[in-house]
Amino acid sequence: MKLNLKRPMVFFDLETTGTNISTDRIVEISVVKVMPDGEKIVKTVRVNPEMPIPAEATAVHHITDEDVRDCPTFRQYAKSLKSFLEGCDFCGFNSNRFDLPMLAEELLRAGVEVDFLERCRYVDVQTIYHKKEERTLSAAYRFYCNKELGDVAHSAEGDTLATYEVLCSQLDRYADLENSVDFLSDYSSRGKMADFAGRIGYDSEGKEIFTFGKYKGQRVEEVFAKEPGYYDWMMNGDFPQYTKRIITKIKLQSKR
Repeated sequence: MKLNLKRPMVFFDLETTGTNISTDRIVEISVVKVMPDGEKIVKTVRVNPEMPIPAEATAVHHITDEDVRDCPTFRQYAKSLKSFLEGCDFCGFNSNRFDLPMLAEELLRAGVEVDFLERCRYVDVQTIYHKKEERTLSAAYRFYCNKELGDVAHSAEGDTLATYEVLCSQLDRYADLENSVDFLSDYSSRGKMADFAGRIGYDSEGKEIFTFGKYKGQRVEEVFAKEPGYYDWMMNGDFPQYTKRIITKIKLQSKR
């Protein structure tokens, strides 16, 4: 089934030095930009992470320090990437939990504002798949597309193109899935979050609350009021920059 798009949708996948959004870095990014008329524009770029790639990460994506030694840094690539992504919606496999927060973090580290990401819709094919079948991307590709990822598994471009095919096949298979980015974004979301990493959510009245730790479920502004040091702890801790920006915004608003 052809996707019903009102504006371009970016399918993307990242290969990284690890899974810590705050401290790890991107080593490869692949983007498939699907236009409303079905045209696909594919871009894959390797990035020098400016840090050693751990052996366990290389074992997954097969990218070594030598492979990226002469590649541009993410900072060098960030502005042109933002230009390519602006005005698009986003889709990936486990992207709402990992790829999107990691991308936002890298853009912020490079000094590029991520306000354009805040205006997008996000579809996570893994969430749809888990709600329907509970499998991995390789199994999803086999199940929906009757194909094997084979040697391209865990390459950014291979995973990205497979994700695009899986979403199209999911729309063919499930009659209750509307061919609408708004519907798919809502269906595959974890609930509305204030930050990309999902550390700050909203309560029934639309107020920001913590989704983790000893203050889980409590309003952020109320926690900061009764324990000001909690804000300092978060700002000095291993939290994503975007999360820190959100809690700073909440703190400043509460002083007005």
